[in-house]
Amino acid sequence: MSSEHGATSSETHDQMAHGEHEAMDHAHMEHGDHEAMDHAHMAHSDHEAMDHAHMAHGAMSGHAMHHGNFKRKFWVSLVAAIPVFVLSPFMGLSLPFQFTFPGSDWLVLVLATFLFGYGGQPFLSGARDELKAKVPAMMTLIAMGISVAYAYSLYAFVMNHFVAPHAHVMDFFWELASLIVIMLLGHWIEMNAVMNAGNVLEKMAALLPGEAHVQQADGSVQDVPLAELAAGATVVIRAGEKVPADGRVLSGTSAVNEALVTGEAKAVTKTTDATVIGGSVNGDGTLVVRVTGTGESGYLAQVAKLVASAQQEKSKAEGLADRVSRALFYAALAVGLVAFVVWWLIADTATALQRLVTVLVIACPHALGLAIPLVVARSTSLAASHGLLVRDRQALEAAGTIDTVLMDKTGTLTQGVFAVNAIQHTAAADEDTVLALAAALEAGSSHPLAAGIRSAAEAAKLTVPTASAIQTLQGVGVRGDIDGTTVALVTARYLDEHDVAYDQTGYQQLAAAGNSVSFLLRDQQVLGAIAQGDAIRPEAPALIQALRALGITPVMLTGDNTPAAQAIAHQLGDIEVRAELRPEDKAAIVAETQAAGHHAMMVGDGINDAPALARATIGMAIGAGTDVAIDAADVVLVKSDPQDILAFLRLGRATTRKMVQNLWWGAGYNLLALPLAAGVLAGIGVILSPAVGAVLMSASTVIVAINAMGLKLK
Repeated sequence: MSSEHGATSSETHDQMAHGEHEAMDHAHMEHGDHEAMDHAHMAHSDHEAMDHAHMAHGAMSGHAMHHGNFKRKFWVSLVAAIPVFVLSPFMGLSLPFQFTFPGSDWLVLVLATFLFGYGGQPFLSGARDELKAKVPAMMTLIAMGISVAYAYSLYAFVMNHFVAPHAHVMDFFWELASLIVIMLLGHWIEMNAVMNAGNVLEKMAALLPGEAHVQQADGSVQDVPLAELAAGATVVIRAGEKVPADGRVLSGTSAVNEALVTGEAKAVTKTTDATVIGGSVNGDGTLVVRVTGTGESGYLAQVAKLVASAQQEKSKAEGLADRVSRALFYAALAVGLVAFVVWWLIADTATALQRLVTVLVIACPHALGLAIPLVVARSTSLAASHGLLVRDRQALEAAGTIDTVLMDKTGTLTQGVFAVNAIQHTAAADEDTVLALAAALEAGSSHPLAAGIRSAAEAAKLTVPTASAIQTLQGVGVRGDIDGTTVALVTARYLDEHDVAYDQTGYQQLAAAGNSVSFLLRDQQVLGAIAQGDAIRPEAPALIQALRALGITPVMLTGDNTPAAQAIAHQLGDIEVRAELRPEDKAAIVAETQAAGHHAMMVGDGINDAPALARATIGMAIGAGTDVAIDAADVVLVKSDPQDILAFLRLGRATTRKMVQNLWWGAGYNLLALPLAAGVLAGIGVILSPAVGAVLMSASTVIVAINAMGLKLK
């Protein structure tokens, strides 16, 4: 990784310590600025601002149906189903509230046909997709149940009205209506509980300006829409503007905020021949840049492709309910066909058909459609109350398998803002004097380093003098007059160039620890040095210790330089660290970890983390991070508290236990019900009638609901 994209040595830290900070001294560089960082502070009330047009694949078992459609289909289907419940028998039994009138059976037929076509449409379409992909699962099982119930009921209607009116062949219209309504309810509950995915490509595009200042052959500048900008064009990037496209600097000097690339909140000096990246933010210098990449060839587009590729690959992950549904589908089909053949041989076609239908209808218990959605609804509700926004239900299922947590350094393990870590002083001044004079020079600056110095002075309750005639020393620092003397805050490079003596050993120690070091001079004499670094979050060491206690390996990923990263890793408990990484590097590390047989969770907050978040088994975004990172993640930490990582892992494990329990209650009884419905014990007079099967289904549905409500986060 080049020094242009992140400091790679203590010298770079020195150069970045102070000299360039005035060159980017604009409000857009402050930590919370939305223009520079494109942060979307994810307060709970902000969820509606997300793009609700694109559903995550895992959010509904892989079928991209907008949850508003499920809601509408449920209510319309419920209205159509109520007359069916009242006018048709339940598994051959007449319930107390039921009645009939002349022609009521025709009304039931019409309503059931409407329900099958309208309410059953998403399940039939989903089954078609599953069968086309040769992976029958939940949708196929539901489609089989409603199709068999409808087809046999249509057969029963024809038999009872036109062929053998006195035969009284039992229909399944009641079961058809209830199955469709309950399955729609289950999917609606799940969709309502899980947040929709945003559009990463739109968020990427929003990082770029709408126009570019293109320099013409005669030297004039013309504003051109970004879509018309071509490689080879020469653009002028003025102070405070976003870089419109990837390019190489032809002339000018400025400091550019490349936080979207490296994830580090520091400016990078750009001079002739340096590369700039579309979407980064220029400081207060003017740059003339030759465009090298636009559109699909640009850096942001490449990151977007990485995210899309990772999301597509991860979308193939199969949920627990789908695996159970597949097994149940094959089991029911096999048992039903065997039962049909056997009963056709020993009895008659009508009996054989009834056994087949009973097996296939019972195999799609109502409880199975609610087993997972009810747990997801309860789990996501608990998660939200603990500052966790779950966007993909499969993340909850996968939480119990996680054995490696990869964490971005800045904003996750560190605070993402510069803080004064150390102050050195000479005999000519004490620490308070050094800090107070430095704060005086930084009084009007909005650079992160300046903010760190002012915050330290305020915390120490120092009296800060007033500085006048403040000047920027381009590339090396700032100078001003305080109480009649000239005071400057500069880099080590300035001292070397002007042959000013200083403690080089002390400087090297501070720089090696990952600090940016600024020296305070009064009349060209060094009074002291201020070392600043990105301070670790107070709760981070405890998080690392807790992860290890759970048997999970923590790994720190960062775009920062190796010495700085190793210093932070040491403070965190000597965790494994990978430094000087670009977005593709982080995504590659995730893929490498998973290829080694590990289940990885990625935690990050920046655009540079988005591909890794999308590729990981679970992607977790810090709520104060960029929209792009949030859109690529499966889980969002709304309160931006890393300790919530542990809460999520505990909740995920508890959720998985409840899901397994509910799947046993919702589908497990089929181990007994299917053979009995097929008539295995008919020889001794034991056969499962449709009515008894209905009672079992109803009981399992109630148990599933009660069990789901018992989920708690301890």
